[in-house]
Amino acid sequence: MGATRRPALRVAIVGGGVAGALLALRAVTAPAAAQVDLFTAGAPGQGDASGVSGGLVRGFEAGTDACRAAAESVAEIRDSAVLRDWTGYQETGSLYVLPDGGETEGPVAVLAAYLPGSAEVIGRDRILRDFPFRTLPDGAVAVVERHAGHISPQRLRTAALREAVAAGATVRATPVAVVTPGPSVRTADGGEHPYDHVVLAAGAWTPRLLTRSGLPAGGLRTKQIQYSVGETPLAGLGSFVDENSGLYGRPYGDGAFLLGLPTDRWDADPDTVRPDASLAERVERCAERVLGVPFAAGRTVAACDCYHDTPGLLLRRVGPGLHTFTGGSGGAAKTVLSASRTAAATLLTST
Repeated sequence: MGATRRPALRVAIVGGGVAGALLALRAVTAPAAAQVDLFTAGAPGQGDASGVSGGLVRGFEAGTDACRAAAESVAEIRDSAVLRDWTGYQETGSLYVLPDGGETEGPVAVLAAYLPGSAEVIGRDRILRDFPFRTLPDGAVAVVERHAGHISPQRLRTAALREAVAAGATVRATPVAVVTPGPSVRTADGGEHPYDHVVLAAGAWTPRLLTRSGLPAGGLRTKQIQYSVGETPLAGLGSFVDENSGLYGRPYGDGAFLLGLPTDRWDADPDTVRPDASLAERVERCAERVLGVPFAAGRTVAACDCYHDTPGLLLRRVGPGLHTFTGGSGGAAKTVLSASRTAAATLLTST
């Protein structure tokens, strides 16, 4: 007699952002494919960060684990015509500026393995010579990457949802009320749906859903994210991050740039977040000081994202059969392709 075939795992994924959509696609197309239900209305009025993300992608990250996930994701996009189309990948190059003493050796070695010839470390004088920076502190260094740029997380999310459904996933639009031991998903209409695994991938709504379900937040917190788009005479600069000032950005069409600064608005309500005019003004002043160019914010976008006290888009266990898949560092688009593959493999081999 042949071996008894193991029944397919029943998996619920709550949240239809780019992380949830890609996890659903990975799980339903794996060799030991799961039966996947994707609840896309994990929170009332869910307008998640995937729809407004700036989508900067690069290989360099300060830690080697995060760098490996980011570099693997960029390499996967560049090696696949399908993914280049799904993501709308634009290769503008990337500049990541660190303060004196910033660690580059380990991450750059990772980049060399995944994206050979892409990365180079340069010093302050060359940054000021080759890029439109007006001021930098002594000792600043930068990692320059050829194979980097930006994607559209919204476009990737749409494609992943479409392909997941085509592969057999079921999309459920009924809002989720709570998750319960078992594990199961209880929907707003009173339905109770049992599964082998339930994954909360609802981004900024995840901590609220955990609390409502009587579960610990597990180190997850919300934070407002915000950027502005406007015209500015910048040339020769692709996607960039300057750790010294906090300024980050990327080209945004002809003659326009997306620029932003980190916010300090922790524990923001994802349903009521609004643009902070004072932060938009700070971005304008910072751009003029650091880049030496005028920048007028023509449009400011605010949203909410989910962070973890140990950064990284990872599958985290919060109870028997219950997991979260969120809590990167506000830029999960960089690592979501690699992270979703790892998460699906872990999920499908766990008991």
